[in-house]
Amino acid sequence: MTELKCRKKDNLDANKEEEERKHEPAVQKTKPVKTEEDEVSNGRNGADKQQKDEGEVKKEDAQHKEDTSKTPESTVQRSSNSSAGFLQRLVRVFFGSLAAVACGMLYAAYLSAYHDRKFWFSTRQELEREITFQGGSGLYYYYYKQMLTATPFDRGFYELMQDNRTVAGQTLNAVERFSLYPELITSFIYRFTGSEEFVEPIYFYIGAVFGLQAVYVTALFVCSWVMSGTWVAGMLAVAWYVINRPDTTKVDYAIPLRDNWALPYFSCQVAALTGFLTNNISSATELFCYLTMSATTFTFLLVWEHSHYVLFLQGLCLFLLDAFDLLPSRKMAEIHMVYVSALLLAFFLQFKNATLLSSPLVSLLIGTLVARNYQQKMKTGPFLSRVMKLFVYFHLVFTTGITFSYLVKKCVQGEESDFFLKFLEVKFGLNTTTDFITNFLLCQESFQAPGQDLFLRLTQASVLPFYLLVLTVCLLSTLQTIYRRLSGQPMKTNLRLEDGRIGEQPEVIYHVFHTLLFGGLALLFDGMKYLWTPYVCMFTAFGVCSPDLWMTVFRWLKLKSIHPVVLSLILSTAVPTIIGFSLWREYCPRVLADLSEVQEFYDPDTVELVSWIKSQAPAAAVFAGSPQLLGTVKLCSGSAVTSLPLYTDINLLRRTEDTYQVYAMRSAEDIYKILTSHKTNYVIIEESTCNELSLNKGCRIKDLLDISNGHVVYDKGEVYSFSKHGRFCQEIKMNYSPYTNYFTRVFWNRSYHVYKVNSVISFQY
Repeated sequence: MTELKCRKKDNLDANKEEEERKHEPAVQKTKPVKTEEDEVSNGRNGADKQQKDEGEVKKEDAQHKEDTSKTPESTVQRSSNSSAGFLQRLVRVFFGSLAAVACGMLYAAYLSAYHDRKFWFSTRQELEREITFQGGSGLYYYYYKQMLTATPFDRGFYELMQDNRTVAGQTLNAVERFSLYPELITSFIYRFTGSEEFVEPIYFYIGAVFGLQAVYVTALFVCSWVMSGTWVAGMLAVAWYVINRPDTTKVDYAIPLRDNWALPYFSCQVAALTGFLTNNISSATELFCYLTMSATTFTFLLVWEHSHYVLFLQGLCLFLLDAFDLLPSRKMAEIHMVYVSALLLAFFLQFKNATLLSSPLVSLLIGTLVARNYQQKMKTGPFLSRVMKLFVYFHLVFTTGITFSYLVKKCVQGEESDFFLKFLEVKFGLNTTTDFITNFLLCQESFQAPGQDLFLRLTQASVLPFYLLVLTVCLLSTLQTIYRRLSGQPMKTNLRLEDGRIGEQPEVIYHVFHTLLFGGLALLFDGMKYLWTPYVCMFTAFGVCSPDLWMTVFRWLKLKSIHPVVLSLILSTAVPTIIGFSLWREYCPRVLADLSEVQEFYDPDTVELVSWIKSQAPAAAVFAGSPQLLGTVKLCSGSAVTSLPLYTDINLLRRTEDTYQVYAMRSAEDIYKILTSHKTNYVIIEESTCNELSLNKGCRIKDLLDISNGHVVYDKGEVYSFSKHGRFCQEIKMNYSPYTNYFTRVFWNRSYHVYKVNSVISFQY
């Protein structure tokens, strides 16, 4: 009985090897040779079996000779097919790249024309042009102008590092504090390329920003193209981006803001990361994506003070991919190297900025690196075991990261982190406070929840309904993939369209996590929509143009009446075509109308104020006022100020609170002491702030000051302001003592009143 089992096993092995020889390539020139196992098996089976095997070998040799005779023809055919395929891919890449560059250039030209039409920029004087930089963003352009006049250039750079002419009574490193590398690089290029002979400095500056916006939309185009496989998705992504411009960019009204310099680099980094995560790419393409990702990550960290928070959110998405074993460990280790090298370079170029050391991104990297030694052991076992190990892994990573962050903050001893935690407590309703700065920031539009008009605009542009469809399909497919991985099933790297598994593509999984995380924050903070909405446009365009998404739906529905592959290819072409034509018909006239409508932005009162400061005020004078106005004053006159529109610096925010006391119910003596402590010579009172009328009374500057100063009385659910002193900004206009003892009005118009802070107090009754 044992002998029969052995013979049966040997026969099966012999048959298996014969089947393998039959499927060998025809180009093999050596004859099939019997192995020792075949000979032993044949010896055991007897003479009849041996004759049968010899007959099969002869038949196999004849077939092999026939295939060999056809080898040259098949080789030539394969060569011609590969050449045709390569040529087809080359043509597709050429026209796709041409379309991407064309979209970027057209968008930059549109921005330039719209900006000139809105502000009548080309017909304005230099002072009026500078005032168009709204929201306090003009401060950055001031440093650009300063570097253009610095002689030599390195001397100007040194003066920025030891700046004592911006904030009165303080010497600060302006390059580190305000992230001025964009202005340094732009001014250097302008000076040393001889551009002053061809273009004005202000046009060169805004042209650089508009050029980066072209790079922004081009990167979105490429990202959608890489994921879907068709550049039609890129064109649809750009169309949605332009249509939803009020919710995708701030470049329309505040050109010099750091966001407008930094987000194009982040878009390029996401596009490079998308290509790097893609399966089955060549080593050259992977190297190119890796180098691009490294350069753009470093630049992004260098030009924006909030960039490490954005990269932390991106790192969380990648951490989830790695934890669920959806990404090769090699690629994850290389991405960590990109983060670490970029952080180190940015740390030294930002003059050893301690904020980077205590950033959540560094804590996440430390926790991941420490827990990596135990990660491989946690990716084995049955489903429940792996889930429990996954929770342990999460706990280990975040516990290590939080511990490291706590130790660093204890060593650095910065109050920014403590303030940030208190701010989040109040934001999420876990605590209440009367602190002016906390309530002031919560009342800023960027930190408030978005209104319904955002989602209404996205729905009218047809992007939100399709986004929800694409997100639902990709999310469900991703959850299926995660379940299969936790159950021990391997991921398929060579996916075919027939498989209908869009959730097994690492780049798609990353973008699902990306849009969910950023979308959740956009529901809490309106300012996050500028990071979320552009990728909503890109992700939606990818989905409707991807045959894999439609094939995934048809696989779930088990469609049999029509071939699902054919139908998915038809829908991936028909749906974006219909969307494109509808957008063209409805929104193209609106976009062009923005260029034809006469829009005039002119602020004569501010022009008059700045002209008076430049002509009448001493060069060494120090001005106090609202941060946004002081940014304009600094840009246009160069005078020192008491505060600046920078909401990431606690010291500047405290100085802002002191300056805003002119709108509180404080005595003239109190205001005089506060202003003189900051070496103020002139204080500017704005009518719009002093007599502000708003439905949201709790967010008016004077209301926040009354709450902070304890000048509030609660009676039967109503809130009333009460103090033994009148409101300073209103009382000082009466020109009676004791206000005239401390202050003298030197300029006024409909919007502004300027008072000189008397150096010698005159007691007049």
